[in-house]
Amino acid sequence: MALFKHKTIDDAKPKEDVTGLLDMPFLVLVVLLLMIGLVMMFSASYARAMWDTGNSAYYFVRQAIFAVSGLAVMLVVGRLNYFIWFRTALIILGVSLVLLALVPLIGVTVNGAKRWISIAGIRFQPSELAKLGMILSFAAMMSAWQDKMESFRYGVLPYALILGAIAGLLILEKHLSATMIVFIIGAIMMLLGGTKKRWFLIGGILILVFLGIYLAVQGYAGRRFSTWLDPWQDPLGKGYQGIQSRYAIGSGGFLGLGLGRSRQKYLYLPEEHNDYIFAIVCEELGFVGAVGILLLFALLVIRGYWIAIHARDRFGTLVAAGLTTKLGIQVFFNVGVVSGLLPPTGISLPFFSYGGTALLLQLFEMGVILAVSRWCVNKESLGRSKP
Repeated sequence: MALFKHKTIDDAKPKEDVTGLLDMPFLVLVVLLLMIGLVMMFSASYARAMWDTGNSAYYFVRQAIFAVSGLAVMLVVGRLNYFIWFRTALIILGVSLVLLALVPLIGVTVNGAKRWISIAGIRFQPSELAKLGMILSFAAMMSAWQDKMESFRYGVLPYALILGAIAGLLILEKHLSATMIVFIIGAIMMLLGGTKKRWFLIGGILILVFLGIYLAVQGYAGRRFSTWLDPWQDPLGKGYQGIQSRYAIGSGGFLGLGLGRSRQKYLYLPEEHNDYIFAIVCEELGFVGAVGILLLFALLVIRGYWIAIHARDRFGTLVAAGLTTKLGIQVFFNVGVVSGLLPPTGISLPFFSYGGTALLLQLFEMGVILAVSRWCVNKESLGRSKP
């Protein structure tokens, strides 16, 4: 049984602007996190930027340009009728699969991993577009087949094929973390869409078998797992980054060393302005600052689900829930890796980690959620309800 009430597709399609307002609590939280992220990215990156380019503001300026562009994109997308993504979902998914297939052929290798494609000098990960395409296509199909979701043909098979195609291409990149995130998001959307629960037990068993085989066959993933369990077995090699991250977190204490006063960012901690930026946050802002930022992320996720629950149609509900789930999972994975709770994954921290195209796509996704809030959320509740 689906967890949310829904209407038919014809009834669900918005015929007019029913609110005219963007959800202000959600918008304020996004902008606040983005501003804090830019400040922390500059603080974490200026030593590395000076060493790499001779310009301490190099990474910050590039990130700021994408941030401003992303805010404009978010506001424009937020004003669109989000039903446009119902009609283009499979196109986006198809393009992302083609790009994923091209990675092994023309991909760019960074830090030993071949996961990027460079077009006109702009480098991006097709896996991020694939996650968006999967969410939109799942939501579109589940909306169209809402009365058939309990059957295997409509409630399991098409989603399993899409997940299998994306996972297969990600395995070629040796991108286990992205594969796991895709499976988690897909499973949650299938649960919300109405897939029978017995299929989740079967799917869970298959995933565990896959993980066992993958870790046994892929030495790269196996080494990461063993290093995570004991980074001190190779303190100057595979375990170096994890150890330096722990030094940064521990040095911050309760209140932190102060903004800009991190020591680990002076070329001790690799990827200090990217995947491991949260370690610098902990070092400079301490436990209090780190918890405050995580609280903002938690409020954003809660508000995203609030928008999903109050959506007037099934497609809006599933899109908002899927994109919010994606955001929450990426924050959890990144913080888990930086703190040593999880093995290294290569997942960035939304709004904080350096990466212009990733930030642009994140803000685009926030715009889609804002569009759902504008068209679907009850007007009287907008602006008054708190996250």
